[in-house]
Amino acid sequence: MNQAYIDKAKAKLDQWNAELEKMEAQAREKGADAKIATAQKIESLKSRREDMEKRLIEMKDAGQDKWDDLKSGMDDAFGEMTKGMEKAKDALTG
Repeated sequence: MNQAYIDKAKAKLDQWNAELEKMEAQAREKGADAKIATAQKIESLKSRREDMEKRLIEMKDAGQDKWDDLKSGMDDAFGEMTKGMEKAKDALTG
């Protein structure tokens, strides 16, 4: 079960990496105003994603006693990242 969760989380992080790169390209294409408007959001999301990657590494090495707490924190981080990605996408298209 733990490995399946880790594999799924890694896949989602990889997906977000690709989406963030795409958003950066879209912002560059739209010009300076779009780039400025979204740059801070994208950088914040990148930082959050990096933190989640570190947590994922920690989860791989965690014993069962720590697993539940780490998983709960990761689940919360996934929810926040999902919301942040949606807001950044909306800022680019809106």
